[in-house]
Amino acid sequence: MLEICRSPPRVTRAARGHAMFLLRASLIVLLLLWPRPSAGKKKLYIGALFPMSGGWPGGQACMPSAQMALDLVNNRSDILPDYELELIHYDSMCDPGEATKLLYDLLYTEPIKIVLMPGCSGVSTLVAEAARMWNLIVLSYGSSSPALSNRQRFPTFFRTHPSATLHNPTRVQLFQKWKWTRIATIQQTTEVFTSTLDDLEQRTKEAGIEISVRQSFLTDPAVAVKNLKRQDARIIVGLFYETEARKVFCEVFKEKLYGKKYVWFLIGWYADNWFKIKDPAINCTVENMTEAVEGHVTTEIVMLNPETVRGVSNMTSQEFIAALMSRLGGKNPEETGGFQEAPLAYDAVWALALALNKTVAPLKAKGRRLEDFNYNNHDITSEIYRALNTSSFEGVSGQVVFDAQGSRMAMTLIEQLQGGSYKKIGYYDSSQKNLSWFGNDVWIGKMDYIQNSQPYLNNMTAVGCMMALAAVFPLGIDGHHVHRSQFPVVCQFRLWLLGLGFSLAYGSMFTKIWWVHTLFTKKDEKKEKKKQHLEPWKLYATVGVLLAIDFLSLMIWQIVDPLHITVEKFTKEAPKEDLDVLIQPLLEHCSSEKMNTWLGVVYGYKGLLLLLGIFLAYETKSVSTEKINDHRAVGMAIYNVAVLCLITAPVTMILSSQQDASFAFAALAAVFSAYITLVVLFVPKMRRLITRGEWQSEQQDTLKTGSSTNNNDEEKSRQLERENRELQKIIQEKEERVSALRNQLAERQALRNRRRPSSGQNQNHNTPPPSSQPDPKSLLPPPGYPNPTTDNHALPPSFSNSSNLYPADSKMSRNHCHNSQIPLLYK
Repeated sequence: MLEICRSPPRVTRAARGHAMFLLRASLIVLLLLWPRPSAGKKKLYIGALFPMSGGWPGGQACMPSAQMALDLVNNRSDILPDYELELIHYDSMCDPGEATKLLYDLLYTEPIKIVLMPGCSGVSTLVAEAARMWNLIVLSYGSSSPALSNRQRFPTFFRTHPSATLHNPTRVQLFQKWKWTRIATIQQTTEVFTSTLDDLEQRTKEAGIEISVRQSFLTDPAVAVKNLKRQDARIIVGLFYETEARKVFCEVFKEKLYGKKYVWFLIGWYADNWFKIKDPAINCTVENMTEAVEGHVTTEIVMLNPETVRGVSNMTSQEFIAALMSRLGGKNPEETGGFQEAPLAYDAVWALALALNKTVAPLKAKGRRLEDFNYNNHDITSEIYRALNTSSFEGVSGQVVFDAQGSRMAMTLIEQLQGGSYKKIGYYDSSQKNLSWFGNDVWIGKMDYIQNSQPYLNNMTAVGCMMALAAVFPLGIDGHHVHRSQFPVVCQFRLWLLGLGFSLAYGSMFTKIWWVHTLFTKKDEKKEKKKQHLEPWKLYATVGVLLAIDFLSLMIWQIVDPLHITVEKFTKEAPKEDLDVLIQPLLEHCSSEKMNTWLGVVYGYKGLLLLLGIFLAYETKSVSTEKINDHRAVGMAIYNVAVLCLITAPVTMILSSQQDASFAFAALAAVFSAYITLVVLFVPKMRRLITRGEWQSEQQDTLKTGSSTNNNDEEKSRQLERENRELQKIIQEKEERVSALRNQLAERQALRNRRRPSSGQNQNHNTPPPSSQPDPKSLLPPPGYPNPTTDNHALPPSFSNSSNLYPADSKMSRNHCHNSQIPLLYK
């Protein structure tokens, strides 16, 4: 009851004041963020073309990004305070033909547009070439064609997306890093990729790199991919749009042009899951595509500032991504076209707004205003051009600066597809020629190559070699270093280290050679054996048997007839000094009662293993297999160990009474055999992993061994025969078609010859078609052009070539644009 009747707590004056402060602060923030009324503001219109579909559907993310930037600019009181920017946009579908119609609508429909913002290289090429006729600045957010860097052809063009040629210095740098001197290319036949490839060819030629194969396609890449396979292309640079990329890699999967022997370089501005998107134009599954694209390398311009800094829009790159995701309504970025380029569209709007803001004062000094712009006004265009050309600000995509050709300058990001997702593996700054490498690149066949060499057996070999090297130290210990009572322990230590070390090191190598010989040298069963899988337990069991034999024999020897110290006495010697003494030389040995018997058993067993190993290594020298891919190196190591052991064992027995010579022979034999084995087995693996040369291993091994046997020759021969039959069939069909066309041509020619006399009689009766007079309304100028009788301003000298496209007495009318005059604009 007391708890229920308790009065509510009193609100103190301090708490009440704190609440009022929070309320006022909230109201201030709300007022700052609330859109300002546009009453009295003059509107400036931007004509934009956003590709929402097609080869690059970048408008899906770039349009919301640009609109977001416009909203922020219009709410700023320090940027264009007397103006409001408005975006008029259409879907170009990344198609120049569709863009021609839309550009016509933008130019010949009010209101006047002060700037054009296209995306997609093909569309931007068309727009930028035509824009100079209307004194329009073009600012693109998503065009990478190197051809657009031509100031003579595109005098008013700028872009926040760097030129595609910026990828080429990075590609050449990677080729040199990995020591590749021969590459191949496949491209879609469009201007952007053709000009990019021409630039790449020039750069590779200067770097001493050969482009040995160059293939191209228009819509169907099947023949081009087959030609790459036929001409043995390994390092392949692919230049095509995203939709064509799916077609290419579907054919790549069919031709098996992927895996550890191939490296693909692609463009990095595809969607992250571009190979998982269902496409009715291909007949490959998502699993097929994922398998084919694994491991490829992409180069992409850095489009998002990696640093957490606030730029001119008072927003960090992370905050921009969060705001864009909110505007997209939670749509998956991997399924949103142009998500990577969205920061470029955002910064393009800010670059335009800052440039327009910079022109207000110079234009006012000349008695001009931005709202006075029309398509014949060169002064305002020149001021906007000058302002854009000197732009320099921090955007969400990084520092925004344009070069002399109007292209953006930026760093290059290098990524690799690892396990179905892209991982950053480095950056390259072409201006500084600085490569920042993370060292996390992973290659197909990198782990397979190690795995196929049976790494656990390699580890056993390395452990055995270390035990053999460790046995050198007890071999040099005598009674001066160890008490006599402890010397038998040293004797046993020598025996066990040498015995078990030999079993691990040589036994693991012998196991590899044994199974290679068992599986791959019987000609009658060769094909069937190749299909069998070599179970690892068989290899481990073989080593275990050899190790168990040595362990049991050493254990029996130690129990039945343990080693102990024996002293060998030599003839007494008189010292050089004239002393009345004699010196008794003594030599301590590790021996047992039946030492010769034990040594005979051990040496006999080990000797048979050595001889058998030499035989098996010789028999398998011409075998090529990936199941135990280092068996040739193992054979060389076996030769080394066998020769040294077969020489050292009898020599040490003969020189047993000469301790220095005996120790030298035994120690040198252990050291040389161990180190040579480690070098022969492990150095080639390290070299191939470092230089990424695992795809050349089979060819290099064949050349080194002088072997003419190649297990893939039969398969290659059958494949060539199939292709030959297909080509012969195609040639036959073409010849039949040509023959039929020749017959038709001959028949038509004969028919024409028969009709020629009769047609000459009526040729004078033909009358020209009646001429049609143009509608006077159609001769009126388009929106934005002043009346010719009242405006005496001439076109600027820099755009004087536009006069060749128009009659001197009239402007091109809207009604006649679709006929013969409009194509001249875009030549």
